[in-house]
Amino acid sequence: MTLLDLALALLLALCGLLLVWPFLGYPLILRLLPARPVARAEEGAIPTPSTSLLFCAYNEAASLPAKIENLRQLKARNPALEILAFDDGSTDETAALLGGAGDLLTLVRGPGRSGKAHGMKALAARATGEVLIFTDANVLLDADAVDRLLVYYADETVGGVLGSLRYDGAGSSASASVGALYWRIEEHLKDGESRTGNVMGADGSIFSIRRSLYPDFPDSVLDDLTVSMAVVFAGKRLLKAKDVIAREMMVAKREDEYRRKVRIAARSWHTHLHLRPQLARMSRLDRFKYGSRKLIRWFGALWIGLGALAGMLLAWRIAPLAAIALAAAALFLLLAGLQMRRGPLAAVLDLLLAYLATFKGIVLAMRGQTVTTWNPAQSRD
Repeated sequence: MTLLDLALALLLALCGLLLVWPFLGYPLILRLLPARPVARAEEGAIPTPSTSLLFCAYNEAASLPAKIENLRQLKARNPALEILAFDDGSTDETAALLGGAGDLLTLVRGPGRSGKAHGMKALAARATGEVLIFTDANVLLDADAVDRLLVYYADETVGGVLGSLRYDGAGSSASASVGALYWRIEEHLKDGESRTGNVMGADGSIFSIRRSLYPDFPDSVLDDLTVSMAVVFAGKRLLKAKDVIAREMMVAKREDEYRRKVRIAARSWHTHLHLRPQLARMSRLDRFKYGSRKLIRWFGALWIGLGALAGMLLAWRIAPLAAIALAAAALFLLLAGLQMRRGPLAAVLDLLLAYLATFKGIVLAMRGQTVTTWNPAQSRD
């Protein structure tokens, strides 16, 4: 084997390691780390802190009847719960539906399309609860979610608590199936991070923080990640509660999921740049967690591309005809997968597209493109 062959083989191995590290190596390390227990109180054993539940909506008229009914269940169980909703200039019946539930919630109307980060900041400024709970307009919470969440705040070292997201509709398409698998892995990683210290950020489905820790931030960042990481930066614990359940429907169409991942990735990179000084001051363990679960995964498409290139060059140097046949087979499978919406081949393609969408969002953000507004996916079943 020549020096070039060795270099190509090492590059291929390194790319493979980086690609699987967040899903194999990192979880194994988390399992080996010692647990950090939390003093969790029993429900009703101590007075619970006052609570505000916040969510933003844009053109969510289809989801809101179920959402409002869910909020009524939460309110019936927690009469003192304050509920605030922000309408981001919807063009459907969203504002009318929220306004019609004035006995249940307070509606804040935005000036037009200003984005979720702007809306959440407006709601947080109005909220009076000691604990702020954040969720999404298309997410339903189990009836006991608020009760189960608040008992973790009996421990004064706890500054924020995430819930657990369960996706429905995973069998509707290959895109939904891949998305559901991704989130099961994500939930598992968060469980491991929580057991060993801090979770590295929340998504918007269900999480909470002490209101005193709510930070200031620009509208171009992911408010979920920014707000939840403020807990870690303040020296408090950011935990994940397995018994606090939120439910959401999967995105069924490949196109919807691709656009969503591009948008989230672009905002994630802007958030990373905004938080970088504080990230650098975290403990070594938390920096290791952040790099393993976020930075390495964001560049998954790069590891795939470099690894494929190294593999093809190595195959060419060993057997040119075999390399050509391999490239032709890969192209055929790619084109076939584009025509499919179900099955293993479609699932593999959707996985590759997920990596590509994330990398595209990162590159767009690196070039200075910002995304502040969002559109709800139309293919949630």
